[in-house]
Amino acid sequence: MNFSSKLLENAVNEVSQLPGIGKRTALRLVLHLLKQPKSQTHQLALALGELVDEIKLCKNCHNISDVELCDICANTSRNSEIICVVEDIRDVMAIEGTAQFKGLYHVLGGKISPIEGIGPQNLTIESLVNKVKLGTVKEVIFALSSTIEGDTTNFYIFKQLEAYKIKTSTIARGISVGDELEYADEVTLGRSIVNRIPFENSL
Repeated sequence: MNFSSKLLENAVNEVSQLPGIGKRTALRLVLHLLKQPKSQTHQLALALGELVDEIKLCKNCHNISDVELCDICANTSRNSEIICVVEDIRDVMAIEGTAQFKGLYHVLGGKISPIEGIGPQNLTIESLVNKVKLGTVKEVIFALSSTIEGDTTNFYIFKQLEAYKIKTSTIARGISVGDELEYADEVTLGRSIVNRIPFENSL
């Protein structure tokens, strides 16, 4: 791809690093931005800069937040005795959209995947175990995607928590095997949360 401008080429190269964006799509997006009022493009750049510089992770659940304690964890009406374990913020948003879950979350930040070099030490599993050690958690719900990596992660965490004699459950398999949680429709996902089953029964 031949560029008439080094500035254009640099912008296209940066945008093309985003997931699912090739060079041609990146070029189309960059040219679109050039056609917009400068103030609008500057606002986008400002929003991205603020995101990178000011975003935080909730100190309790590791969800993305603007403050140290996210709105969910800070909500005293939530049931702190039930923790739903998810991969990332997209899963929190998906489950919250069902309005069926009133507990708290624990965001792992990924799934165990030896192929990608992601082990238990790269996730927030240790802090989850530490929460359970405190003795205030009564149930942990595994809500990871029905993939090999998701099942591996569920089982690893289950073994880590086994000694603490708490209830462990997993969302009902209304979600198709191999599907990502964020793409499930709200009704199916909501029923999966409500009709969760003991984790041992899913093995």
